Amino acid sequence: MSKVVCNIAASLDGYVAGLNQSLEHPLGVGAERVLHTWMFDAAEENADELAEITDAGAFIMGRNMFGPVRGEWEGDWRGWWGEEPPYHGPVFVLTHHERAPLPMDGGTTFHFVTGGIDEALGRAREAAGERNVSVAGGASTVNQFLAADLLDELRLHVAPVLLGAGERLFEGVGRTALDQVGARQTSLVTHLRYAVRRG
Repeated sequence: MSKVVCNIAASLDGYVAGLNQSLEHPLGVGAERVLHTWMFDAAEENADELAEITDAGAFIMGRNMFGPVRGEWEGDWRGWWGEEPPYHGPVFVLTHHERAPLPMDGGTTFHFVTGGIDEALGRAREAAGERNVSVAGGASTVNQFLAADLLDELRLHVAPVLLGAGERLFEGVGRTALDQVGARQTSLVTHLRYAVRRG
């Protein structure tokens, strides 16, 4: 049976992005390199986890993860990933502002959802069929899914760094029972896998 899963990189103190996110600094000043070093400098060592990040039938992300544009859509922003994003499937972007679907090379189409996480999840489940739905981030989106008890599995990729401030995972989530079902340490990151216990 398909699951709703989340793969997200975080600092030891629980931040998934730093301060002052912008076009020049998508994850905040200095945060991208320290949170994602393992993806670039140790890709071979972490190949299984990297493959899992995009192994889903559909994806859900927040507006901030899609790009730096705030308010009404202006211009032709097409995401951070170039003309061929790594998702190769439907991506449902949570937003308060309507926008037509955005097809990209390689099979990715961004759909902009104004009805909140329930609408996004319903559409993503339908699109994914028997495959998993992946909640890609950022922190606010993941926190909403955790608070609503809609995640089945949380996969944390913890970088050995303290950011001290920024966008924090688990804010406003409340008490949540997690059963550890996997852990693997590599040179630049610790991969933790939790089943989220319902109720």
